[in-house]
Amino acid sequence: MTGTGAGRSRTARRVRRNLLLASALVMGLAACGSGPGPNEPLDGFSAEEIYRRGEFLLETSTRAAPSLRYFQEVERIYPFTDWARRAIIMQAYAQHRDRNYEEARATAQRFLDQYPGDPDAAWAAYILALTFYDQIEDVGRDQGLTFQALVHLRRVIEEYPNTEYARSAVLKFDLAFDHLAAKEMEIGRYYLRRGNHAAAVNRFRVVVEDFQTTTHTPEALHRLVESYLALGLRDEAQTAAAILGHNFRANPFYEDSFRLLTRTGLAPEARGEGWLRQIYRQTIRGEWL
Repeated sequence: MTGTGAGRSRTARRVRRNLLLASALVMGLAACGSGPGPNEPLDGFSAEEIYRRGEFLLETSTRAAPSLRYFQEVERIYPFTDWARRAIIMQAYAQHRDRNYEEARATAQRFLDQYPGDPDAAWAAYILALTFYDQIEDVGRDQGLTFQALVHLRRVIEEYPNTEYARSAVLKFDLAFDHLAAKEMEIGRYYLRRGNHAAAVNRFRVVVEDFQTTTHTPEALHRLVESYLALGLRDEAQTAAAILGHNFRANPFYEDSFRLLTRTGLAPEARGEGWLRQIYRQTIRGEWL
C-alpha cells in the first residue's frame, strides 16, 4: 500500500508539473499573439517587443510579408542598435522567402555594406547568392543569372569557408556549374541536328575544356567524335574517343563512340597535334608543359 501511494504521489506531481509547463507555453503564445497589432502604432513598444512580434509572425505565417513591417519599424524607431542590425537580416530573409528577389538582394547587400564583419555577414552573403540561384531558369533560356549565382556562391565559399553556408554553397555551385554545361550541350546538339558540325564542335569543346568536372563531359566527348567524323577529321575523332575511353570506359557514350570508329576501321587512340591531343597529354599522361 505504501508503494502504491508513493507511486500515485509521483504521478500527481508529474501531472501538476506538465500542467504548469503547458500553462507557461500558452501564456507565452498569448503574449506573442497580444503584441502590437498590424495597424497599431509601434513607437510605444520596445525594440525587442517589436522584433519578437515580427519573428512570431515569420514563424507562424505561410507568407513572410506580414512580418516585414515589424522588422522595418525596429530599424526606423531604434536605428544603430543591435535589434536594428538583426532586423535588417531578417528583412532580407523574409523578402527572399516571399520570392521578392530584388528587394532581398538589396537588403542583404545593405547589411553587408553596414556590417561586413558581423557574424551574420555569411548569412547575408548566402541570401544574396540565393536571390540569383533560385531564379536559374531551365537550360533553354539565358544563363546570366546562373553566372551571377556562381559569382556570389563562390564569394560565400571563399570568404566564409568554415560556415554552414559555405558547405551549402559548394553543393549549389556544383549544380549551377553543371547547369551552364547543360546549356552548352543543348546548343551543341542543336547545331549537330542541323548538320552544322563546326559550330557544334565549338560548343562541345567548351564543355570539355571549361566544364570537364561536370556530368556532361562524357557526352561532349562522344559528340566530338560524331562531329569530327562528319567533318572528316579522323585524328581528332580518335583522340576524343581515347580520352573518353580512358576516363569513362564504362559509360554508354564510350560504347557508342567505339562503334562509330570501328565501323570506319579506326580505333580510340591519341593522334595528331590538335587541342584534344594537348588535353590527352595533360589529363592522361600528366604532361602539363
